[in-house]
Amino acid sequence: MRKEIYQALVERLLNNLKVVDGENRALISDEDVALYADNESVIKHVDLWNHNVEFIEEDEIWARPAVFIEFATIPWEELRGGGEYTTKSRLLLHVVTDWAGSASAASPFQAESLAVFDLLDAIHLVLHNFGGTNFENMKLVESQTNHNHEDIVENVEIFEYRGKKMV
Repeated sequence: MRKEIYQALVERLLNNLKVVDGENRALISDEDVALYADNESVIKHVDLWNHNVEFIEEDEIWARPAVFIEFATIPWEELRGGGEYTTKSRLLLHVVTDWAGSASAASPFQAESLAVFDLLDAIHLVLHNFGGTNFENMKLVESQTNHNHEDIVENVEIFEYRGKKMV
């Protein structure tokens, strides 16, 4: 199930968040996804979370915006002893962007600095109720805004989903 979720999220984030006419756009319909398939993706890098921002100078270089996927603990429950398991669990999306400058009212960088919130909203939009064969009903349940950053900003969006697997 984790492999399926990871691969589905990578595809969704790269294919449904595109630059259209110079603006970041969340593509919801299959028609829009097909129409803008060749457009540049808003998200430049997706990977599994490995405390990437803590070791940024030692790690491989990755383009931003980047999204790192972290699976929270998965509490499995076996159904009727038949080898089918179900869960209600969470995953964390670490959304890493470059710091654009001060967001103060007098800052000439305010719009660029606050654009990260538009990106987080777009991610929420394309993942709302998202699902696949063995997971469904993805819902945003928590957001953690970074208040202690230097050149990069890491915001964490936490989604809840229902999953299943067979043994």
